[in-house]
Order: sequence, then structure tokens, then C-alpha cells
Amino acid sequence: MSVAMYWSLMRAKLFRKFHLVSLGCSKNTVDSDSMAQVLGAAGYRACEKPGDADVLIVNTCGFIEPAREESLGVLRGLAIDRKKNQLLIAAGCMSQRYGEEMREWVPELDGVIGTRRWMDIVDLVARLRQRDGREPLYHLPEAARTVGTDEHGVSRVSRQGGSAYLKIADGCRRPCAFCAIPLIKGKAVSRPVDAIAAEARLLEAEGVHEIILIAQDTTDYGHDLGQRDGLAHLLEAVTKAAPGIDWIRVMYAFPGCVSDRVIDTMASLPQVLPYLDIPLQHGHPDTLRRMRRPADVNWVRRTVEKMRLRMPDLAIRSTFIVGYPGETAAEFKTLLAFIKELEFDRVGVFTYSYEPGTESADLKDSVPQKLKDERRDRLMELQQGISLRKNQGFVGKQMKVLIDGEGDGVSVGRSYRDAPEVDGLVIVDGKLPVGEMAEVRITGAAPYDLSATVLGGKQKLVGIRIRR
Repeated sequence: MSVAMYWSLMRAKLFRKFHLVSLGCSKNTVDSDSMAQVLGAAGYRACEKPGDADVLIVNTCGFIEPAREESLGVLRGLAIDRKKNQLLIAAGCMSQRYGEEMREWVPELDGVIGTRRWMDIVDLVARLRQRDGREPLYHLPEAARTVGTDEHGVSRVSRQGGSAYLKIADGCRRPCAFCAIPLIKGKAVSRPVDAIAAEARLLEAEGVHEIILIAQDTTDYGHDLGQRDGLAHLLEAVTKAAPGIDWIRVMYAFPGCVSDRVIDTMASLPQVLPYLDIPLQHGHPDTLRRMRRPADVNWVRRTVEKMRLRMPDLAIRSTFIVGYPGETAAEFKTLLAFIKELEFDRVGVFTYSYEPGTESADLKDSVPQKLKDERRDRLMELQQGISLRKNQGFVGKQMKVLIDGEGDGVSVGRSYRDAPEVDGLVIVDGKLPVGEMAEVRITGAAPYDLSATVLGGKQKLVGIRIRR
């Protein structure tokens, strides 16, 4: 064998590279990191520059129209600049839902793989290398799979600094009329408790301070496994497996499913933050019924009161949709009153987006876009006042902050009240180590963010562990 042939073979085996763009939510980010693990185990290396890669992958988001437009824009941009022998693959939510249409929208595509079998990415690449012609290959089996550390050595985590998202389930069985997630992800499939606990132990050993449990519906965890209050059991298992983790945060709870057992478990485990993200979507029963969402608004009142009694420092985040088909002025007024009454810590507001294939697509979109925008702005203006008052209540208090970044003489972190990317920030004077926790005193408040100084005027870090 010649030297040139030898190095050619070595390059084919050892120096294959991929460039992966991840779009959309944190759940998609976990899928992207898991795909990267699968590729890495097969001898591929990640690279930052698309031009250096053999395989270009875009993990798309297909939840709403703006996300789909962004996904198509990224794919088309890579298609324009790609080299002759590069493969271009569309993965993720948009691919799962619009597999056959993807080639029409991006003719240069080589392959399409969806959310339900992302773990087959290496097999798809191998098939693409062996195919004849330019017709794209579609790998979109209906059967969904989940992967834990007990399968193929692939974890379902995405680490970002001192935090890590840990996916506990995939899919959703809820009938929400406006939501395309069940069409994309399929029915809920829970991961084994042992696999999740094992990943928590690994994150603890790596020095992670915060684990964020995510799924389409965390409160539905274990239902497919025949468990009742599966989330409560899981929280107990994770805290036992990784007692050194400082914060465990729960995202994406479903109204009506935050049981007394879940509340008691959250309140009794010091590692579990007094924080809950529970998307309510509206405050008027009639609107909620049209949405096919739980319409017992009094349940929300009772549960919020119960949670605040058990966890006095509780921070609640919620999201709402304005301009849903048929939303009257009276219904919107009720929503405003509902938010004013409950005083959530964090609120996100979206205008209704028409989604083909969903039940709401058959409803007449009776609210003009201009009115939707006006209602969104009114609701956010109301919430800004609530958030400001709540933030002002922390001025002068001492808090732990997880540092996410630093620059220009300040550090940026988050308190227990702040989930990454969606909530507020704590701006701390001075340079602090990224990925570590600091004890600070709050000195100022704005509607979304807080300002602070390190306690005692000196850098004081808390909860630092030696990485093994």
C-alpha cells in the first residue's frame, strides 16, 4: 500500500467531520447533542466551519411558521455554499412533520431524518454514501424511540456551563387544539428512571450545579410505564442519585397534573428549586375549552395557593396565547384580571399562530393580527408592573447566583427564579468564574433583571466541587 493510499484511508476513517446547527427549544438542543455523541462514537468530529465538514446537519424546528422559515433559511444558506462531496441533511421537528415537502423546499437536500429516530443518523449517512443518483433518502419511521445511557452509550443531556438540560421523556398525549407537537413527536415515551439517575450522577461528577428536567410534559412522566405521580418518584430518585447537585429545576408542567404528591415532594427536597414552569395558555374557561385545555380555572387558583403555602419562596412561570380564534374582548379582559390576580413571577405571551393539521386549523381565525398584537402588548405591560414589584422585593436580600458569563467588568448569572434563556438575569459587579455559584446581595431591580454585588464586596463562591 502506498503512503498516499494509506493516508487516504486514515482520513476516511479518522477525520470525517460534521457541522451541526441546532434550532428551536432546549429539547431540540438535547437531541442535537445526542446526535453529536452518536456521530462521535462512529469516528466523526464536530467542526465549527461548514466548509470543513463532510456532513452538514440542521436540526430543524417546526413548531410555528417563523421557526420553519428560520430552518429553511439555514438549510438554503448551507446549500448555496456547500462543496461537491458534502452531504446536507435535514433533521428534527420540521423534517418529521414535512418530510416529503422538504426536498421541494430545499432541492439540494441529500437526506431527511426526523425526531423519532435521530439515533440512526450514522446509518443514514452510510446509506447516503452508498446510494445511486441524487434522490434524497428519507428516514422517518413512525415508531418513536428513546435512548438512555443503558442504550448505545448515548446520554440525553445538553450541558451549558454550570447547567445541564436532562430530557426525561419525548412526545405528548395531550389533545391541545393549537399544538402540532403530537403530530411531530408522537405519543409520550418515558425514559427509564435508572438511566436518568445515572446521567444525574455523571453530571454531578462533572461539577454541574443545576439540572433542568425537560419533556413536552414533565408531569406526565411515567404514565406510559404504569406509574402514578411518576414525576415525584423521579425527583426522589434523582436527588438520591446525585446529592451534590445544588439545583434541580422542573420545566413544562401541565395544568391539572401538579398533584399534591408532586407539591409535597418539591417542598420536601432541598435540591428541588421552588420554581415551576406551568404553561396555562389562558384564563377564561371558554377559551380554554376551545383550546382543548384544562378549563378549571379554580383548580389553578387552589393549586397556586397550595404551592405558595408549602413553598413560600415559590417562583411560577407561565405562558399565554392571545388572539385565539373566537377570543372576545370579554374573554381577554378576564385573562388580564386572571394574571393580575395570580401575580405570576414570569410570563411569556404569544399571539395565536395558525398551524395546519391541528384541530384549531378548522376554526375561523376571527381575531385580526393588529388586535392580537395590541392584546399581547397590553398583557405584557401589565406583567411588567407585576414583575417589577416582585423584583423590587429582593433588593437588599442575599441570593445564590449561578454565573453564566462575564465581560466588560460584570458577570451575568441567574437566581433560582430564572431558567436559562426564558427568564431574567442577575448582573453582578466584577469578574466571576463562569459555571460556578456566587453569593450576592441584590442592589437594584428592573422589570426583568436584577443587579447585585458579591457579598461583602469580595469574590465569594459557594458550592464549588473538585471535578473528578
